[in-house]
Amino acid sequence: MAESYQEGSGAGADFDLSQFYQIFFEEAGENLDQMEHMLLDLDLEKADDEELNGIFRCAHSIKGGAATFGFSDVAELTHQMESLLDRLRRHELQPIPQMVDVLLESADASRSLLARHQAGAQDEAPSTASLVRRISELAAGMVPAPSAPVEPQAPPPPVAKVEPPAPAPAAVAAPSGLRSLHVRIGPLDRMEQAETIKELFRDIPGLGSIADLPCSDTNARLFAVETSSTDSDLLDLFTFHVAKEQVQITEAGSGAAALAAPADPDLAEGAVSNLPPGEAYGFFNNAPGAPAGAPVPAIQAIEPASAVTRIAPKPGAEAKAGSQSQMESTTIRVDVKKVDQLINLVGELVITQAMLAQNSLGLDSATHQQLLAGLADLDRNTRDLQESVMSIRMIPMSIVFSRFPRMLRDLANKLGKKVEMVTLGEATELDKGLVEKITDPLTHLVRNSGDHGIELPADRLAKGKPEHGTITLSASHQGGSIVIEVKDDGRGLSRDKILAKARERGMDVSDQMSDAEVWQLIFAPGFSTAEVVTDVSGRGVGMDVVKRNIAALNGTVEVDSSEGYGTKVSVRLPLTLAIMDGMSVGVGEEVYILPLSSVVESFQVNSEDVNTVAQGSQLVKVRDEYMPVIALEKIFQVPRFDLEKSSTIMVVVEAEGNRVALLVDELLGQHQVVVKNLESNYRKVPNVSGATILGDGRVALILDIGGLVRRARH
Repeated sequence: MAESYQEGSGAGADFDLSQFYQIFFEEAGENLDQMEHMLLDLDLEKADDEELNGIFRCAHSIKGGAATFGFSDVAELTHQMESLLDRLRRHELQPIPQMVDVLLESADASRSLLARHQAGAQDEAPSTASLVRRISELAAGMVPAPSAPVEPQAPPPPVAKVEPPAPAPAAVAAPSGLRSLHVRIGPLDRMEQAETIKELFRDIPGLGSIADLPCSDTNARLFAVETSSTDSDLLDLFTFHVAKEQVQITEAGSGAAALAAPADPDLAEGAVSNLPPGEAYGFFNNAPGAPAGAPVPAIQAIEPASAVTRIAPKPGAEAKAGSQSQMESTTIRVDVKKVDQLINLVGELVITQAMLAQNSLGLDSATHQQLLAGLADLDRNTRDLQESVMSIRMIPMSIVFSRFPRMLRDLANKLGKKVEMVTLGEATELDKGLVEKITDPLTHLVRNSGDHGIELPADRLAKGKPEHGTITLSASHQGGSIVIEVKDDGRGLSRDKILAKARERGMDVSDQMSDAEVWQLIFAPGFSTAEVVTDVSGRGVGMDVVKRNIAALNGTVEVDSSEGYGTKVSVRLPLTLAIMDGMSVGVGEEVYILPLSSVVESFQVNSEDVNTVAQGSQLVKVRDEYMPVIALEKIFQVPRFDLEKSSTIMVVVEAEGNRVALLVDELLGQHQVVVKNLESNYRKVPNVSGATILGDGRVALILDIGGLVRRARH
């Protein structure tokens, strides 16, 4: 069937649909994501009609597009999903957890099949026969026993076209049989379009029969149709070949003469203007055997004497359609590579502007007043442009958070726990590059909370807690960073158990360690307090990878826990990795950049204020607090040409909850710097996170504050 659609679509058999593949794959992915979120949010006791219609429309759109492009396996599976959803939205069935489960599994299978098509895989696709059978049983009102395993079914023979499924069981067969309709199609530019529609009835078994009727309009065709499909389904089918405005459907005998006459173009234009959004690409729902209790078609005559019809709008459809058209008119899809190229160019512009500002320092303000004013404007406009361009790559954290409800639901079912997820600050934005890299660490943290943190329902009730555990995901801006927190109200971390495990592994620990230091032990490679290794956790891999991945993003991770009450893991990240605000400091002839978000304060120091302790380490007292001193001159072995000059300025920086004092010669100022990856252009350098180009053309190293803090601690 898919091939006949493609070849007879009115655009000619040589029309290449592959140019639209990428758009289809993106839209199908968005529809699957939206379907998954709506299924997870569905209230089974009081299912909202608009929610059920929204889920149905998602499946409907995917099915139509898949069949158009010839992806028969996806079209067949989503058609079965659509049949079940159609019965649900007609209130012929009550939603149950098994239905949500099978629909979620089917969405996963559809996503997998689409990925195969997108990759151009030629091997045999995995069978979906078991899913199709389970959906058909649920659509027939058969509820399987929860403990009964799903027996695999032999895969069906490969088909070249999307064939409609076998007739539904007798329990859901339409009792009313075929309906007699008159369908007018026109005005037409080419009569081949009408012939193509006639061929649909020949090619699709069960759709019905079609016959010509006399029509006085030479640019239109009139047909007598016998079918079990609804008018909405027929419109979806016909609009693959003609515009919606060219199709008019009435019951046989209700104004056929008016249909035979030329239609009023103004009325025809609005004939199908109120179709629900998302239903313009599907084929038909219940062609071979409509569900029991199918409602009367939502088509009503405008006037008794006129056969021109208008689709009755669903409640809220106009508002949704308006918001959707507004969304389409205000957004545009752009390749990420183009955005990255734009950001790189803006970075070069920032460097050029810094060079011009550097070279203008010696100019006389009276003589070159106009030039200096232009450079000041360039500085302001460059910063505004940089902020605007960077905002293009910023995406809301809801994109990340939306992945976890489904994962947590499956995990809770596997572990026999009851878990609720709460998300806060979903509108907080983060750079796209960081979002892609932070997803895996957050996934592990959420799984840890669900597995190790949340107790079994009976244990929670015994402790006086509600049987449903809560995991809270939150995101917020704090200064120039974003803080993401994963918090649960479970059993919390056991200080004694962690210390005992650490001693068992031969780690250097003591009972005098603070709680924060004890919690950091869980990030040691291979560290695990789990007594049983499962397929979820217990092997001691994960938390060390989490910390390493976050540190690679110039971020930090902190743990706060109270035994019996829960655990909170806080991840702090820079907003972007491309351009940052930094403080430049001088050491000898070298210039180093400190991330401004890590700088706490700076002060002048005398040599007698610095105390030397064991192994040559130095400490400085700042407001009754001793902190380690790091001399950048020694760390980076900076040559000293002016022997009389010495480092007398200290800059206090903070990372991972600890502070150190960096000993430098001078403070050069604060400015924006474009971060260049040193590892890809040279090699990895300890205690350095990147490099930048200064206004005078020199290269300055951006210091890894977290690495320096860890060095001072150990």
